[in-house]
Amino acid sequence: MKLTIQTSSNSQLYSKWALRYDPVEITKHVKPKTSLKPLALSSSLNTSFNFNHEYQEEEKLKPINLNDKNPQNFNLPVVIRHSGTVSRCFWDGKELKLVSVDGSNAFSLWDFSLDYEDGMRKLGRVCGAAVRNFFLPREVGGNYLEYVKWKFLHRVFSSALQVLATQAMFRAIGIGYSRSLPSAAALNWVLKDGLGRLSRCIYTASLASAFDTNLKRVRFSTSVLFSLSIGVELLTPVFPKYFLLLATIANIAKQISLACYLATGSAVHRSFAIADNLGEVSAKAQIQTVCFDNVGLLLAATFNILFRNNQRLLAALPFVVYPIFSAIDLFGIYQGLKHVHLQTLTKDRLESIINIWIQQGYVPSPAEVSKREDINFLWSKGRELLPIRIGCLIPKRKIPKLSLMTLKLLKDEDFYFICMESSNRGSGIRDHGILLCLREGAGTSDVIMGLLQACYIRNGLLLDKISWENALEACDSSDSVLREWLTLTEESKKSATIDLGLVMDKMSGLGWVCRNILLSSQEQARYSFVAD
Repeated sequence: MKLTIQTSSNSQLYSKWALRYDPVEITKHVKPKTSLKPLALSSSLNTSFNFNHEYQEEEKLKPINLNDKNPQNFNLPVVIRHSGTVSRCFWDGKELKLVSVDGSNAFSLWDFSLDYEDGMRKLGRVCGAAVRNFFLPREVGGNYLEYVKWKFLHRVFSSALQVLATQAMFRAIGIGYSRSLPSAAALNWVLKDGLGRLSRCIYTASLASAFDTNLKRVRFSTSVLFSLSIGVELLTPVFPKYFLLLATIANIAKQISLACYLATGSAVHRSFAIADNLGEVSAKAQIQTVCFDNVGLLLAATFNILFRNNQRLLAALPFVVYPIFSAIDLFGIYQGLKHVHLQTLTKDRLESIINIWIQQGYVPSPAEVSKREDINFLWSKGRELLPIRIGCLIPKRKIPKLSLMTLKLLKDEDFYFICMESSNRGSGIRDHGILLCLREGAGTSDVIMGLLQACYIRNGLLLDKISWENALEACDSSDSVLREWLTLTEESKKSATIDLGLVMDKMSGLGWVCRNILLSSQEQARYSFVAD
């Protein structure tokens, strides 16, 4: 839009404003940046922008004198989107107004009576926009809606189970302590909560670093623990004499699960906050949790109303629905975690990225690594051949003689070394692993460089698996084997040096956070170099 000011030649305070614009420029409306995909349930959550920008040549605005008594009406090339509605600026000759271009502001009872179908469509669009703004942040990752869908499934059935478990515990108190004072039941409840909170503190302190390095695995494993705790609470009416013991065990498991949920919640929310709107994402998550839990409460209340006339059936109801609801709950958690794409680098994620780079020649995105990431609570480390471990030398594990040459050739400028280590189970290649030991002062680039070289060494060993299998089983330390090992380490280091800069640039371009690598307490062990 071009704005020119024409001033009269006389000295009076009189000016003419000429407003001109190019119709081609008006048609170029920039759509606000958002990566939120539309809900598949209804298209009403999408705002329609199908208004006309067809301007005839004769309708081009001529210079407008705002001092004229009857100025011309005209549209302005400004569109405002607010609260699910789309409006355009319009000059009616006297003042600036906002005119709806999607019909949402034009909705009225008169329009509804004239055109029922159109009225329902407008009402659905307005309600859909209101629901979306209430539940969902403005700017989040494209995987957020799938995560919320599975979160709904998880929270509803988990909340229903918790209601049934609480009823069972109240029933157990009434059975087991019918002749005791109310203060005794209250004391048992306080002891149960106190022991649970103490266990929560111990668990959090002992597993602090795992919340970063194994977030999904720890969160799913504690979710399984939480589901089992509900099952233990359901047993309290069956064994009322052991109420305190069963309730304490269940509460300890619940407190551990709660500690993990709180510790990992910020990292999960940060993965969706693509516009650094972490506070908004966290606030919407609380709204979702409250609403979804209330749906689960309503579901449990419905069961109680349906079976209120049959107390025996009502008492057996929790044991019938528990396995079904627990399975749905855990399935929802598992699928929801699959849609959490963490951009932070851990040893496992970095190793997965490097393996794909070596084998397929490209750097995967956080979404692709998330699909490959193992979140099974049955820890599955060490299944692959020659697993790579970051840490320090362990005296219990044997180091082949060919790896001793690597230690002897260490230099002051080296910030890591790589050697092979074996377990006490055997001497074959399946019983060996690769150790990456970092030096004090090693930075992020040194960790990536070391893991790159370690993956190249593993790839070279597996390409010539038979010969290395025979050398390791025979404990062969001949000159030829030592030369092959040194050659392999030197070639792998050259390849890692060439790939380092390119891999880091590609990872940064895909959204990976390369400033730091999250390592566990065992992986943070360092060695010091001593020059004799």
